[in-house]
Amino acid sequence: MIGGQAAKLVLRHNGAKRGKTKPRALNFALGFNRGDIIGVLDAEDAPERDQLLKVANHFALADSRLVCLQGRLDFYNAHRNWLTRCFALEYAAWFHVILPGLARLGFALTLGGTGMYIRRSALIDLKGWDAFNVTEDADLGLRLSRAGLRCALLDRKTFEEATKTPLTWIKQRSRWQKGYFMTYWCHNRSPKQLLADLGIWRWFGVHALFFPAIATFLFAPLFWIFWCVAAGLVARQDLAPSHGYSNAIGVLIALALPTDGAIGVMAVEKSGHKGLKRWLPLQLIYFAMATLSAYKAFYGLIVNRFHWAKTTHGDQFSRS
Repeated sequence: MIGGQAAKLVLRHNGAKRGKTKPRALNFALGFNRGDIIGVLDAEDAPERDQLLKVANHFALADSRLVCLQGRLDFYNAHRNWLTRCFALEYAAWFHVILPGLARLGFALTLGGTGMYIRRSALIDLKGWDAFNVTEDADLGLRLSRAGLRCALLDRKTFEEATKTPLTWIKQRSRWQKGYFMTYWCHNRSPKQLLADLGIWRWFGVHALFFPAIATFLFAPLFWIFWCVAAGLVARQDLAPSHGYSNAIGVLIALALPTDGAIGVMAVEKSGHKGLKRWLPLQLIYFAMATLSAYKAFYGLIVNRFHWAKTTHGDQFSRS
C-alpha cells in the first residue's frame, strides 16, 4: 500500500555519470530505512505470497550470526521460448542443487540480487553495498562471510522475468560476468588477508567457485578445438595438445558432461520444472553463448568497468 503508511516511495535523481548502479541506489535508500530487516526485490518480481512471513519467522528463530536469507529464484515466463527454458534450467540447478551444496559445505554464498533479506545492523556495519560493483550481490555474500556472518537459503521462490532474446541475454550475462571478475579481483588484492578472514576451507571455496566461473567460458574455445582434434573432426594435428594434455582434456570432458546432466536432472525434480527435462541437451548451446558474453565482459572490464548495462523488463507480467 503506497498511499497509506505501509510503504513509502522514494525517487532518486540520477547522479554523476560514473557509478549509476543498482547498489548506489540501494545505498541511497538505506538512509531512509528504519526496519530491522531489509528486503531487496526488483520491480518486475513476483515473490510467493507468504515470503515475508517466512522471512520474519526465520530470523526470529535464528541466532545472531545468521544475518541474510536468499530466496530461490525462478521465472514466471519460463516456457516462453527455448532460451527462457534453458535459463530456467540454469536457475533450477543453481538455486536447488549448487547453492544448497555450497551451504552444506560451509562455503560463502553468492547472493541473487533479488529475493534477498538482510539484517539492517549487519549491512550498516559493512557500510552498505559496494556502489561501483555491478554484481553487488556476489560481493556482499563474500563480505558477510569474511566478517564471520552467515547466509542461508529461504525455501520460498521469487519469480523473475527471464530475458527472451540472445542479445538481451548476452548483455545481461556480460554484466554478471564482469561483476564476478571485479569481485574476485577486489577480494584477492590481499590474498593473505582473505585467507585470514575466511580460513583455509572457505578460502578454498571462494576460489573453487569464482575461478572456474570466470576461466571456463574464457578458455572454452581452446577446449572445443582440442576436443575436435582429439575426436578427429579437425585434421590439423598441429593444433592438438600433447598426448598427456589431450588425455586429460578428454577425461575432463568425459566427467563434465554426465555431471552436468546429473545436476540438471536433480534440478528439474527439485524445482518442479519436470516438463523441462527434455530441454537439457540444449544447455550445450545455451552455455556456448556465455563464452560470447564472457569476452564482452572482459572488454567492458577494460573500457568501462563501472557501467551498469540495464536489462529491459516489464513486457510480461503474467506467469506462464
